[in-house]
Amino acid sequence: MLEDSFGRQFHYLRLSVTEACNFRCQYCLPDGYDGPSSDQFMSLSEIDTLLQAFASLGTSKVRLTGGEPTLRRDFIDILQLTANTPGIERVAMTTHGARMEKYASQWKQAGLDQVNVSIDSLDPRQFAAITGQDKLKSVLRGLDAAVSAKLEVKVNSVLLNDFSDSRLQRFLSWLKDMPVTLRFIELMETGDLSQFFSKQHQSGSPLKTTLENMGWQPIVPRKDAGPAQEFYHPDYAGKIGLIMPYSKDFCKTCNRLRVSAPGKLHLCLFSENGIDMRDLLAKGDVQEVVTFLKHALGTKHATHYLHEGKTGATKHLAMLGG
Repeated sequence: MLEDSFGRQFHYLRLSVTEACNFRCQYCLPDGYDGPSSDQFMSLSEIDTLLQAFASLGTSKVRLTGGEPTLRRDFIDILQLTANTPGIERVAMTTHGARMEKYASQWKQAGLDQVNVSIDSLDPRQFAAITGQDKLKSVLRGLDAAVSAKLEVKVNSVLLNDFSDSRLQRFLSWLKDMPVTLRFIELMETGDLSQFFSKQHQSGSPLKTTLENMGWQPIVPRKDAGPAQEFYHPDYAGKIGLIMPYSKDFCKTCNRLRVSAPGKLHLCLFSENGIDMRDLLAKGDVQEVVTFLKHALGTKHATHYLHEGKTGATKHLAMLGG
């Protein structure tokens, strides 16, 4: 089992397979993607070596992310490879959802268990203004397709300063009959968007108080769960989660590591610049990668230092998928 010097064990790998994305979300890529080309990202064989190494060290959950992971032409191959790696018990992915209506069943058949979809508003005009794409109706049809395919569905919504009570009420009405988990995520500062962060950051604490006053009750998380505090209400088919990276002791229960599409190990989403492991992956020597991972984990810090304005290598969230 991978364990750091603070006694935290790591069951969960967030694996970015591309940095490219065709949405233009205000808080991520407002000017569109202008990064490395696809030939600079890990190959299928390099991903295979990486997965075997992590699985041998006790990793049981892998999330495929990006950018938009489905933009890779070999995405289905990556998905099948991940699901068929011995030791990997749960496969998830994060997507903007625009391709989900067509492919949800195919992803399920390839081994996907869970899908997280970004929806920052249920108002079509507001959704288009935030994402740069007028595709809310298509994404919502994709959610229905994912639920029908028996995928566990979570919806991510970033809290911005214009988040209003009316937007919350619209989401709550939707959750009455929609069996998904809606997670509200505090905006996190990145290197390219520090001014946007200072204008738009909103704490999730007042929202948590509002939900508790409405009778929402906490859910005990699984060992491989992410950082969300999740809640249920007996009158709602859906659940609600809150991800508050600026809250006290947020990093205390960290259980996940990240690998970027170019093959860098990131011990944290923030606070460091990534450790290049591409040469090791290209060799295909699983044991050598295992040794590297054990050594690298000894340098993981206790916290992300976001409170100090340190964003590490993360210029924008598409680099590591959040």
